[in-house]
Amino acid sequence: MPKASVTRQIAREKQKLIDFVLDIEKYPEFIPFCIESKVYERNDIKDEIAIIADLTIGKKPFVDTYKSDVRYNKKDDTIHVTNIGGPLKHLENNWKFIQKDDFTEVHFDVDFEIKNKFLDVIMTKSFEFGLNKIADAFQDRAEKI
Repeated sequence: MPKASVTRQIAREKQKLIDFVLDIEKYPEFIPFCIESKVYERNDIKDEIAIIADLTIGKKPFVDTYKSDVRYNKKDDTIHVTNIGGPLKHLENNWKFIQKDDFTEVHFDVDFEIKNKFLDVIMTKSFEFGLNKIADAFQDRAEKI
């Protein structure tokens, strides 16, 4: 299973970045290989925002959709994502946002495994490159919002 972490310093207010990450419907506008996104549920409860959403990722002919449970913990400014359906055998990623003087430090880690062993081997080999490309896309877009 590929695992990796990325830390970025982004010259934006922490809450603006959290809202940006939770705006899943906009992912196809800037994330490489993200073709479509759909939010099924969004519940804003006392200390948490819970979202159930699909992301369709790929490049033809390899296109697939996976469903995720996204949980934003308002008390500690973390977002935890787990896979609940689709081609992934396992997915877990975490976001942590720490406000500094004039920027926010964003920590992102991901751990996943694809059910299809052939695709899992391919993704493992290009994982680090792909993760950095996605992190760059998030940072570029976040700095423009």
